[in-house]
Amino acid sequence: MMTFFSKAQMQPTELDKSPMDMSYSPNAFPIMKVQGKASGTPNARVVYSRPQKKGRIIFGGEVKYDEVWRLGANENTEIEFFKDATFAGKKIAKGRYTMFCIPTADNWTIIINKDTDNWGNFNYNSKKDLFRVTLPVQKNDVVENFTMYFDNSNNLLIFWDDVKMAVPVTFAGDKPTAPAKPKGGN
Repeated sequence: MMTFFSKAQMQPTELDKSPMDMSYSPNAFPIMKVQGKASGTPNARVVYSRPQKKGRIIFGGEVKYDEVWRLGANENTEIEFFKDATFAGKKIAKGRYTMFCIPTADNWTIIINKDTDNWGNFNYNSKKDLFRVTLPVQKNDVVENFTMYFDNSNNLLIFWDDVKMAVPVTFAGDKPTAPAKPKGGN
């Protein structure tokens, strides 16, 4: 039996400066499933990288206003819906998508795109946008690490630096709820 190894694969990589994270709806679904408190599949999950502020000016600085941002770092942020949903008032079919953002000081335009498995926004193609929604942002206490998670009402909460936003999400079979006002980050 012959075995082939690439020299590059034999060396472990260093810890990424913007580690990848994952959040589920319902919140903590995998833990609940292991504990026997949930079964079946989750409603959704978001997979994203978590850059740090590190004393930088984020919005209007590192992340330019009125330009497409990958909504995190490294690979494109992905959101997977395990059932049909409504995302900020727009219907979306079960499936896997990428998320981008066009931030301004007062609002963010969240983009749901059909092009998955890319890195950054270098190959972003607006022709693959499923839809765009514009939502207000609010001021918040400074959050060092970019953070996204689903709250108990299924709102997707997004925090970084001194900005926060809530994206209302409902899933097939759910009763609609009013978007929660996001509480502090990390």
